[in-house]
Amino acid sequence: MNKEDVLNEFRDAGALLEGHFILSSGLHSSKYLQCALALSDPLRAERLSKALSQKITDEIKEKIDIVVSPAMGGLIIGHEVARSLKVPFIFLERVNGIFELRRGFSIKSKSNCLLVEDIVTTGLSSNESIDVIIDNGGKVIGEACLIDRSCGKADLNTNLVSLTSFDIPTFDSDNIPDDLINIPAIKPGSRNLT
Repeated sequence: MNKEDVLNEFRDAGALLEGHFILSSGLHSSKYLQCALALSDPLRAERLSKALSQKITDEIKEKIDIVVSPAMGGLIIGHEVARSLKVPFIFLERVNGIFELRRGFSIKSKSNCLLVEDIVTTGLSSNESIDVIIDNGGKVIGEACLIDRSCGKADLNTNLVSLTSFDIPTFDSDNIPDDLINIPAIKPGSRNLT
């Protein structure tokens, strides 16, 4: 699956949104990739996860013991990638703003963990997740995502395998362009849900 194939999956699902968005990182953007919409169709989720799983097996040579994803964004793609790789899946949840393992999930000591997310922009959630995996005895052997919005610029504590990269400019709140400043901003992500 090439870049245009991936973006067409998002377009066909109505998941490539345009407007004024505040990302979970706090940055502003004129486009937002709503993975929940793209993955709401099980057949589309299967196509995307199989393509990502193939890329993972091509690029990560270590045995994967378990897939770990941060909730909410990584739940569907993480589960589907784990299914495709035929390994267990667990997820992290934010409690008072901090990721942790809940629901009886655990990581066996020295397990080779693959972190799977939907989108990587700054790497903040990724690195928080990596810290939790390590703190719980796991070894992070890599990360995978559908789309790398950073185009390789995210400061990650592991190697990243992405199905594709998509450069969508982001702006801090002091540098929002004039064409975006007059559009009401919305926060479409799940990080600040209460």
